[in-house]
Amino acid sequence: MNPVSPTISSVSAGCTPSTVGTGATSQCKATVQGTGSYSSGVTWTASSGAIDSSGLFTAPSSSGTVTVTATSTQDTSKLGAATITVTAQPSSPTITSVAVSCSPATVGTGAMSQCNATVQGTGSYSSGLTWAATSGTIEASGLFTAPGSAGVATVKATSTEDTSKSGTATITVTAEPSSPTITSVAVSCSPATVSTGATSQCNVTVQGTGSYSSAVTWTASGGTVDSSGLFTASTVAGTATITATSAEDTSKSGTATVTVQLQAPPSKHVVIVMEENQSYSTVVGDTTVWPNLNHLITTGALATNYYADTHPSIGNYFMLTTGQVLTNDDSSTKVWNVDSIARRMLTAGVPFKVYAEGSSRGYVGGNTGLYLIRHNPFAMLSDIAGNQQVANQTIWPFTQLATDLGDGSLPEYSFIVPDVNDDAHNGTPQQADAWLQTNVIGPLSSYSAFEPGGDGILIIDFDEAATSDTAHGGGHVAAIFWGPNVKAGYRQMSSTVYQHENMLRTTMEALGLTNPPGAAATAPSMAEFFVQK
Repeated sequence: MNPVSPTISSVSAGCTPSTVGTGATSQCKATVQGTGSYSSGVTWTASSGAIDSSGLFTAPSSSGTVTVTATSTQDTSKLGAATITVTAQPSSPTITSVAVSCSPATVGTGAMSQCNATVQGTGSYSSGLTWAATSGTIEASGLFTAPGSAGVATVKATSTEDTSKSGTATITVTAEPSSPTITSVAVSCSPATVSTGATSQCNVTVQGTGSYSSAVTWTASGGTVDSSGLFTASTVAGTATITATSAEDTSKSGTATVTVQLQAPPSKHVVIVMEENQSYSTVVGDTTVWPNLNHLITTGALATNYYADTHPSIGNYFMLTTGQVLTNDDSSTKVWNVDSIARRMLTAGVPFKVYAEGSSRGYVGGNTGLYLIRHNPFAMLSDIAGNQQVANQTIWPFTQLATDLGDGSLPEYSFIVPDVNDDAHNGTPQQADAWLQTNVIGPLSSYSAFEPGGDGILIIDFDEAATSDTAHGGGHVAAIFWGPNVKAGYRQMSSTVYQHENMLRTTMEALGLTNPPGAAATAPSMAEFFVQK
């Protein structure tokens, strides 16, 4: 009997994972079916990117959809294909320009000129510089000292982030210096508001005639300031006056003030729960509708002068996470590549989770059931939505909260998203209040971080008031803090208008994340609600 001729009946292909970032890899496998003594060998090809003989696919540098094909070596008419989605990765920090200016631009031999540089870029770039001069000398602070002979010196500032980016300025050095005179000294400090123990960079501009020196000596009424103008705040809140005095003429000086404010205490267990569309007047004091939340207010701290930023919901959620409204389109599912608390936590290695009721692990899609994506801003940030591995690590169904509390693994930051029946959006306020007590307040009360001596901070925040209330953009809402380091029974004493950007700054302070993004960078901290140790 003659053996049956080998025949290939089908070839199928599959790749895992099916979604990868640019430059990442996916393992593809082929299944060959046939009759007789057929060969299961295949050759691999890809519409873009690269794939080796083992089926290991490497994504291209641009996003899109790639088709991977496995062709039978036994019968090249038989083949199978699979698709891989390639997503763009967050952009790396980029320096776009370095600009240099020196004052005065003309000095005598041996005289000094203060040079300053402005670094522009994108992403979380460093503004660090190295200085060089073609003649004379220049210090790390940009203070140039002219050489002993006349001519033109070129001063160069080079970015430490990208040494291919630099800026220059020229200084004319004259042989016969005129009699120096200082006419003015001006000081500016950035940021003008800092937390206790934080820093602010002060810069000085000295104006004069002749070959005057732009050197100054620095002093501060509180805290310390070094020879480069770097001010370090004290541990006491208040206002510090920074003074720069001309070394050429000590009767000439300039000042700037830096506001030093308290900061939230450090915490490894920050939990924020978002409620929906309730005005302050319908929540605070209404123990019939919100009995549990009003009891929490009596044992925690209440911001009485807190306002949402906009109507409708979505912009308030983005302000809480990015310091920007970004959009007021509640139906938008656009993924935003912007600085955010998520990016900062990922960079700093701060563990966090979003516990979203009605969602599933790693889900970054649109509305499903009672879950609304606009109430989960993390699902629309590129650092998460553009990386499925990160999404799987950070976005969880709400049921995971009970598991994490049970095994003591609550992350450093938790963002809780009730569904629309449990956040007072569609359901009744009584339903939201009961859900909050049963699923969050009660379980946290017996968690060690929220017991005496712990560091837990629970925040109950409302996204916006009723749409008829447009005060400060989004209306008057309640914001409540509760935990061992929160002032028990405290109601706001300051006249400060707090908003979601203040809440973003405060949560980032508690997590030890500096220089918050967007409007949070200049927003006052809500530290008054915490016990200062």
